[in-house]
Amino acid sequence: MNPVLEAIKKRRSVRSYESKPIPKDVLNTIIEAGNQAPSAMNSQPWRFVIIEDKEMKKKLLQAALPNAKKILENVKDVDPERYKLIMKRYEEMEDPIYYSAPSIVFVIGSGRYADHSCPLACENIMLAAYSLGIGSCWVGFGSMVTDNKEIINALELKEDERIFGPILLGYPKVYPEPPQKKAPVIKWI
Repeated sequence: MNPVLEAIKKRRSVRSYESKPIPKDVLNTIIEAGNQAPSAMNSQPWRFVIIEDKEMKKKLLQAALPNAKKILENVKDVDPERYKLIMKRYEEMEDPIYYSAPSIVFVIGSGRYADHSCPLACENIMLAAYSLGIGSCWVGFGSMVTDNKEIINALELKEDERIFGPILLGYPKVYPEPPQKKAPVIKWI
């Protein structure tokens, strides 16, 4: 099979990681793949912040978890079974947002092209990670940390910038089975 198509087909959202750190040269290779993503008008409106410090990870979790729980309250009435399942996981896990990943990559973007371009950098990062035997997971709840001044300062987040991701990276403890995918909706004209 074509290696690019294989990576697209086989990459999974990994939520269980070994505590083993990722070597810096491997992380640099992954970030360089993100930097090679296409961008509108070749704007490259992104920058990358890699979090490996355990204390900073705890602060990220303390900032993101209450915000995630607030949003999940909306699920309670719509899908009570799913809500119970998620809340049970939140109670049982030490880190139900970042899954104790050794590395967390914040893709931070600004400018008029960031909304269209930064997700492409995120996808390149996840595919590159897969190709190198590294698990990844994009976690939207993980970006809900912007009400914490210390984190804003650590990320050097400016007012005109947004967080895309973050993306968790680490050696998988468990590699998930593929989820059931819907058939694509295609219209030919």
